[in-house]
Amino acid sequence: MDTRGVPRSRGMRKVRRLFKRNVRVNLALQGGGAHGAFTWGVLDRLLEDDDLEIGWVSATSAGAINAVAVAAGLSEGGKAKAREKLREVWEAVQQSGVPDLVRLNPFLYGLSRAPQIAHMASLWSPYEFNPLGFDPLRRLLADNIDFARLREHSPIELLIAATEIATGRARLFRRPEITVDAVLASACLPTLHHAVEIDGVAYWDGGFSANPDIKTLAMESPIEDTLIVQLNSMVREDLPTGTREISLHAYRLAFNAPFIHEVELIETVRETMQGRIGGPRGRFGKLATHRFHLVDAGRYTGTLSADSTMKPDRELLAYLFNAGRDEANKWLVRHRASVGRRSTVDLKARFLTRDRGANGETDGLGEQTSGGARAVGASDIPDGI
Repeated sequence: MDTRGVPRSRGMRKVRRLFKRNVRVNLALQGGGAHGAFTWGVLDRLLEDDDLEIGWVSATSAGAINAVAVAAGLSEGGKAKAREKLREVWEAVQQSGVPDLVRLNPFLYGLSRAPQIAHMASLWSPYEFNPLGFDPLRRLLADNIDFARLREHSPIELLIAATEIATGRARLFRRPEITVDAVLASACLPTLHHAVEIDGVAYWDGGFSANPDIKTLAMESPIEDTLIVQLNSMVREDLPTGTREISLHAYRLAFNAPFIHEVELIETVRETMQGRIGGPRGRFGKLATHRFHLVDAGRYTGTLSADSTMKPDRELLAYLFNAGRDEANKWLVRHRASVGRRSTVDLKARFLTRDRGANGETDGLGEQTSGGARAVGASDIPDGI
């Protein structure tokens, strides 16, 4: 066999590695309950890349859980540990049934499985069906995340959003402030959980006010590229008619609104500063020049039932995990070279226009999706789940 080309091929690979650019990106991680397993897959693939560095992370709800898992893992043992920590957390989510709190009560769980009377259970306040405020997520986080170590040694900055109930304003908890309660506040759906009080202030889910915050991230982070991991479908054409479907659809609209508002602000700043002599300046000037990128779960989550966010079943988590890895890999292949040079998503076209192609979504790379996503198979299920 002629092997004369082998050394040359190996030499070329070494040359390509030598000139391969290290890239640095912030991450903006949306909330979405069990759909956060898609973000887990995205993060797992990004952490595989030795030449990609994560900067700041802005996150809400399920995104906040992913964010603290990454930060804790990086503080304990680098990227390999961060991937391991993410897997530990999501395995615990699947085993405990978080965030589906009705599983805590066999009677309520039975009701939730019966379509005819499921709406009756949805009418009960968490203060009624869970008067002691027991939350399995608290123990899950405490068992898997070393918050003291995270606060002291995490190499990434965090912005974890929660919503102040009294005012509706976003509170951003930063790395030195991150505790179990801060994450629980960010993930506090008022129909499932008691409000979380921190220093005398009561909070609900951060999705009501920042899902996630990209304005502060763009203005304050020294890294000028942000990858948004979008979980929530921006358009759902089906008309909700049942009590539960209407409630879940209302949540989706409420959680999308703060993000759309921030995109509108960014685009307004860009239009205002366009053509200004000397270029954009000041804090808001950074909004005009910040480069955004997108990995979108819409083609996968858009085909799932509205209540799938509340059902962290094994096959669903595996399906979304693999989908997240696939989409992150596509983004790296297609757009890695653009990081540090140009945006790869047009925020205005993507989020502020009604014409979104077939099935209302694109793949986040400027390409229309074909609609259906592949079905999960046994080979798709990660080991250990």
